[in-house]
Amino acid sequence: MQNYLKVIWGLQEWSDVPVSNSAIAEAAGVRLSTVSEALRKLSDQELIEHVRYGSVTLTEVGRDHAVSMIRRHRLIETFLVNKLEYEWDEVHEEADRLEHAVSDELVHRIDRALGYPTRDPHGDPIPSAEGKVHRPDAIRLSEVASPCLARVERISDSDNEMLQYFASRGIIVDAELSVLAGEPYSETVAVRIGEATVSLGPAAAAAVWVSTM
Repeated sequence: MQNYLKVIWGLQEWSDVPVSNSAIAEAAGVRLSTVSEALRKLSDQELIEHVRYGSVTLTEVGRDHAVSMIRRHRLIETFLVNKLEYEWDEVHEEADRLEHAVSDELVHRIDRALGYPTRDPHGDPIPSAEGKVHRPDAIRLSEVASPCLARVERISDSDNEMLQYFASRGIIVDAELSVLAGEPYSETVAVRIGEATVSLGPAAAAAVWVSTM
């Protein structure tokens, strides 16, 4: 059940779109009927509020459970990258496996060993031990008014191959880039990083969150 709480949190963290059963099923990689049964159990435990055929929201208690799992997950991802030299596209699945096995004390020691980081390798905020979450003021690259200067704040980790592509082009967290004036009727976003110009399609541009400078 904890995985469903984490999925719901992930779907609403960077989006204002109401979370639906079908969105949860797609994100969790399970059938819709499986999600419906899981949501019924979560609702019975008062961890979510679910309007039949409508949206799903976390209750305060459900949020606390989800944030606790998100904290574990993102601290483990950060530890794997910073201390064990994993690539940023390798850590999501590893963290999924490890987050259920580590104790609260180990999570605390990982946090301390890392110097109490506030974000993971992809720029997602790491909740504090008290459950506070600070999301950076950022918008999708696909929504930026060009031309402008921007700093990468967060990159979605939902597609490992896309993460590899971004890294190969220097599009990583904290990278500074120039968003070039768009061409009429074009859905691509062109950015300049150093001396290189990279054209990103709609899916890639929507996976990058930036703050303008």
